[in-house]
Amino acid sequence: MDVFIQIVVSGLTLGAMYAVSTVGLSLVYGSLNMLNMAHGAILSSGGYVAYWSMQKAGFPPSVALVAAIIAGGVIGLVIYVLLARPLLPRQSFETSIFIATIGVGAVLENLLLKGFGPQQVPQPLSLEGGFKIGNVLVLHQNLAILLSAVAMMALVAIVLRTSRLGRAIRATAQNREAAQLVGVDVGKIYAIVLALSGGLAAVAGIMISSLATLSPTMGGDPMLKAFVICVVAGLGNVSGAVIAAIAIGLLEAGIQYTLGVRFGFATLLMIVIATLIWRPAGLFGVRQEVRL
Repeated sequence: MDVFIQIVVSGLTLGAMYAVSTVGLSLVYGSLNMLNMAHGAILSSGGYVAYWSMQKAGFPPSVALVAAIIAGGVIGLVIYVLLARPLLPRQSFETSIFIATIGVGAVLENLLLKGFGPQQVPQPLSLEGGFKIGNVLVLHQNLAILLSAVAMMALVAIVLRTSRLGRAIRATAQNREAAQLVGVDVGKIYAIVLALSGGLAAVAGIMISSLATLSPTMGGDPMLKAFVICVVAGLGNVSGAVIAAIAIGLLEAGIQYTLGVRFGFATLLMIVIATLIWRPAGLFGVRQEVRL
């Protein structure tokens, strides 16, 4: 029973962090048909902004959290204004923005490396202590990550399902031209989606670094896993991405305990291969047939 509790606690924590980082990536793809390869670097930037705000500027944790979210949102907005908006009219938009955001990610990582150095540093924005369930110690930080992720996912779902902004985002994702015809400012929606994605990435960066450490390249692995989850769920499917993130987090925790840490990511790749073979549109995606 103690082993089961440990796997569930670790899996839910991993799944919560994956969900926060994946939802932003999925939102951007669903709305703009764009893979933001700078997502991992934004994640790292959010963690470092929180670190600088507390360690260097002396701000309280709440201010540091808000500063990180704003920084992530601003980076996302800059990506839209300087890259996505000029490239949108091109037929090769998906390929062009893919390459361009790789460059943005590299620039951000090098700026972090120049500003903070290559050494790993602890994230001060975290909780200490824990409590026991049976013989298993559950850290307060794990519980905070889980509750924060649930709250954010619930808020995103409410906005997408009930608000006017959410309806505009869903309409734009379904058909950009039709959304424009009914008065939706598509450019504004794209800017909001990228800013929201950046803010979520920053929060994910704080979560991940609070359990590990900060480094300029720490966002690479979470972004790769977020992409894996998007493929498994179906690119652009936000609700499916959350479900897949939790399921994959639990599965990864179980694999790491039974087979070892080195088999965790290999198992995820096998899941992706199987998904692409049997469900090319993803587990929650819808197959589209085009008659030529």
